[in-house]
Amino acid sequence: MNYTLFGNSGLRVSELCLGTMTFGTEWAIGADYETSKAVFDTYAGAGGNFLDTANRYTAGTSEKWLGEFIAADRDKFVVATKYTLADRNDVNFAGNHRKNMMRSVRDSLQRLNTDHIDLLWVHAWDATTPVDEVLRGLDDLITRGLVHYIGISDTPAWIVSQANTMAELRGWSKFAGLQIEYSLLQRTPERDLLPMAKAFGLTITPWGALGGGALTGKYLRGENGRVPEHSTRRSDRSTTIAETVVEIAGELGVPASNVAIAWLRQRGQHIIPIVGARRAEQLAETLAATELTLEADHIQLLDNVSAIDPGFPHDFLQSEGVMQAMGNTLELIVR
Repeated sequence: MNYTLFGNSGLRVSELCLGTMTFGTEWAIGADYETSKAVFDTYAGAGGNFLDTANRYTAGTSEKWLGEFIAADRDKFVVATKYTLADRNDVNFAGNHRKNMMRSVRDSLQRLNTDHIDLLWVHAWDATTPVDEVLRGLDDLITRGLVHYIGISDTPAWIVSQANTMAELRGWSKFAGLQIEYSLLQRTPERDLLPMAKAFGLTITPWGALGGGALTGKYLRGENGRVPEHSTRRSDRSTTIAETVVEIAGELGVPASNVAIAWLRQRGQHIIPIVGARRAEQLAETLAATELTLEADHIQLLDNVSAIDPGFPHDFLQSEGVMQAMGNTLELIVR
């Protein structure tokens, strides 16, 4: 496995990130200790060093087991965890505010059995905490050496833009990464989130890269899974996209998961897909996606079948009337 820099930093991370939401049996999608260890060993054995967890995953078991798995060589791994979501039915045990931030980080450090978190994600925007409170709290954690880098997840583009602009002006640590749902089934981030990330030099770590398994073709084969039939991931549109992925995979002689991940990796900006599995064999198959490069005709086919309406103002700005109003000069500019 190759390595890449994370955002506008010198941090070296793997080209695929291991998601550990399945570490623990508290959730239906989880796996037991031995199986989780086998998944971790498969990833580490392939040279992977970028690990993604959260304080709330499997009621804290994900962090606890991950801490045990990395204990023998802690500094080899880049451990990313998250705070925001509730782990207790208490008003101050959720949200982006400083009190929850500090408590969550303290508890995560204990479960991970480490003295620092390499990358701390704001898990989701709570729409109540001021941006400067979040940024100053995160900067304090970095100053104390408890956190090394910060990222933000599941947050509107305008808030991330405001935050990184404010951080630069005030000399605080800036977000280096953006974690969002992004896949062939979910391309709406292309409207604002992806262009914003590119402008600020943020690495994107997409979750849901395989659409909950829909892009592996499992539901086309009539297999069971965690995505219910009424989900948009199994709509007529999603089924058509999955059929196209499976068709291309058949032509290339590779698993459908590899095609879906290769498409993400070839989007023209810095993307590190998060991959996970309940079994080591599944993960080994997925990791092979790093060896696949899709040809232009396959990329075009996937782009077309999964295309979205860009929405306002993007479609308006590309309309014929606006182009004419600009004297049709934009097409003369080399960009």
